[in-house]
Amino acid sequence: MSVLYAYDPVERLHTLEGHPENYQRLEGTMRLLGEEGLLDSMKLIAAKPLSDRRLELVHERVYVESVETVARAGGGQLDPDTYACAASHLAARTSAGALAGLVEEVMGGHATRAMSLMRPPGHHALPSGAMGFCIFGNVALAALVAREEFGAERVLIIDWDVHHGNGTEAVFIDDPSVAFLSTHQYPFYPGTGAMTDTGQGAGEGFTVNVPFPVGVGDRGYRSAFERVVVPFARRFKPDLILVSAGYDAHWRDPLAQECLSVAGYADLTRSVVALAEDLCDGRLVLALEGGYDLEVLPQTVLASLRILEDPETSPADPIGIPDQDEPDVTSLLDSIVRLHDLEP
Repeated sequence: MSVLYAYDPVERLHTLEGHPENYQRLEGTMRLLGEEGLLDSMKLIAAKPLSDRRLELVHERVYVESVETVARAGGGQLDPDTYACAASHLAARTSAGALAGLVEEVMGGHATRAMSLMRPPGHHALPSGAMGFCIFGNVALAALVAREEFGAERVLIIDWDVHHGNGTEAVFIDDPSVAFLSTHQYPFYPGTGAMTDTGQGAGEGFTVNVPFPVGVGDRGYRSAFERVVVPFARRFKPDLILVSAGYDAHWRDPLAQECLSVAGYADLTRSVVALAEDLCDGRLVLALEGGYDLEVLPQTVLASLRILEDPETSPADPIGIPDQDEPDVTSLLDSIVRLHDLEP
């Protein structure tokens, strides 16, 4: 089966000059994917705005209406970091709808691997408000569409964005049917995601946080996936894996201080493909989150898509690796393994 992708140029209309989350992020990405032939080899799924009914699976109606009101007025600030312009309500609905559409295709058996190439991102959005460049909780919404409409009993969300996905975590904090696992720089924006945050009530143990110090790169991320992500996923046995695929943990990203490379992102993608093949008949959907270096983002997205097409390939890394040593995260991972009882 072809790898599916979702895209709609409405995302270009959600933009603010001087803001790091602007239309240029995907302009260069889509251009490179076209030059490399990916847009021809993958299958495009039309991105449709998410309905009110689906949006309200996560978001309060008054908040959804407030975003539309601000957009109709020409725009404004939804929170100190998150802007809206006249087209932002439509763009955000379409970003959420694109991911839900891919989940429909995958859960319906029409494909196994897919990626949404849409913005604005979503993993900081709260039920009652925007946060951190995010308007609607794309991945959280997609997980609930999979559960409520397609019978997924267990959905695993892996968030490798450099910022903790606090919005996604908040939605599922007490829900054992949707597990949330995040690797992120800590302490860092938004200030959440401590190792000891493991869920609440019936959801206790279904939230896993890997709070990395500054400077962690390919070696540390690889170890975290081997020791934490893979064993947790195997124990959870998901019916679908969703990935909040942020590319801002790359060493060149201007908004963070981690040290992944393009090749490192290819390894992470290869790992989640293998998990999906082993655990849920290959069902895997990635959603673009962060990534703010305009040369790096196209290369990291390209690498992930190459792996989705062929996990055995080794995508080129024209950016290279950082000239610095990584911190040793063995002790941190030891603690997380003990906390979640992930010993082999």
